[in-house]
Amino acid sequence: MALVLLLGLPLAWSQPPEVRQLSLQRTPEALYLNARLGIAPHGAVQDALLKGVPLYFVWEATVLRERWYWTDRRVAAQRRVLRLAYQPLTRLWRVSLSTDNGGGTGGAGLQYALHQNHDTLEEALAAIGRASRWRLADAGQLEPGAEHHVQFDFRLDLTLLPRPFQIGLGSQAEWSMQFSQELQVPNAPTAETASDS
Repeated sequence: MALVLLLGLPLAWSQPPEVRQLSLQRTPEALYLNARLGIAPHGAVQDALLKGVPLYFVWEATVLRERWYWTDRRVAAQRRVLRLAYQPLTRLWRVSLSTDNGGGTGGAGLQYALHQNHDTLEEALAAIGRASRWRLADAGQLEPGAEHHVQFDFRLDLTLLPRPFQIGLGSQAEWSMQFSQELQVPNAPTAETASDS
């Protein structure tokens, strides 16, 4: 172990995404999430990608209304699945977006609404780790004067991998790539600016 540390060789451990930006924007029309996550798969995860095994990254956000007398009430929930796959013939990385809220059918059963090709793995991972103005709830769903919060989760979903790859992955730490955080919803809408960054 000391030799590995001295030589600077990579170890297989879980690495949560680096949070570069994560914020909520409440406007008179809706509640939005803006996020930039740094994703860096390594070891067996990167090897699987290079061999053409598709990986599935899941974004989930649940808007909850706080209640002191009972459990918080779910106001809205959004889920999106991003599929990352390497195309050996074209040497391109393909990111596919699914807004299918079903799940349980495996990655092959998802319907994809958008596809983007990228020249490098870094570009593809940047696209997967970015959400700009992701609409979580309509303004009418947020009760005026009440406290709301969002439970945000991001993970590499191993249940959507092809069956042969799922065996034994649960015990391998390098395949554990996830992040969770609770965000407080602003009490009042803010005016929208002409340009969003």
